[in-house]
Amino acid sequence: MSIGAHLIELRKRLMIAAAALIVGMIIAFAITSPIIEWITAPVRQIALERGDNLSAINFGAVTSAFDLRMRIAFTIGIFLSAPIWLWQIWAFIMPGLTRKEIRYTIGFVASAVPLFFGGCYVGVMIVPHVIQLMWSFTPDGAANLYNAADYYDFVFKLMLVIGVAFVLPVFLVALNVAGVMSGKAILKGWRVAILIATLFSALATPAADIVSMLMLAGILIVLFFAAAGVSMLFDRRKARRMAAEGLLGPRA
Repeated sequence: MSIGAHLIELRKRLMIAAAALIVGMIIAFAITSPIIEWITAPVRQIALERGDNLSAINFGAVTSAFDLRMRIAFTIGIFLSAPIWLWQIWAFIMPGLTRKEIRYTIGFVASAVPLFFGGCYVGVMIVPHVIQLMWSFTPDGAANLYNAADYYDFVFKLMLVIGVAFVLPVFLVALNVAGVMSGKAILKGWRVAILIATLFSALATPAADIVSMLMLAGILIVLFFAAAGVSMLFDRRKARRMAAEGLLGPRA
């Protein structure tokens, strides 16, 4: 295909993806109420424990409530339309891939997607503990009026960051398959990996919430060692295949 034909194909794929996103947003807008009720449950629990109305989500502008629903609809719409826009991306790049590359790509996507959503779920589990802990530092008689947009950004960004962190081991395996890093080289960096996982967990969770920090760090460390193990397994299979083809000499 010529460059012009590629651009036409890209435009068509983008239009289909955009249409799917709009449909997903329309569907998501209808379920924003239960989502808002779900993510604000920790704040209502705080108000219940305090026995007053000094803890609540605050909508400071006339359009704040509508803006929040639109932002939630956009986020959920991306997830709902993911099968369509992911397929459009795949359909655009697949003609330029070999069978082996296609097989590896499918394997990586099949691994990355559940890991990402698993990370988001861990983020959902951590959020109530974080909010409860931060509330515990509020002086007596003070109010906790959380700005709706800031509160949603906090919840969404925490889920997104932890979700992406869960996918990073897949990229380590991808680097191994591409021949950039060997499994042994990945495993040698275990000290650095533990340090990074601990620092990331400390930044993603409040300093005083040791339980959440250790839980998140432990999961990330396990995923790192799993990626190293899978990479070493791939290296062993590759070495056996090359030895069978006579590309490797006898080991000393």
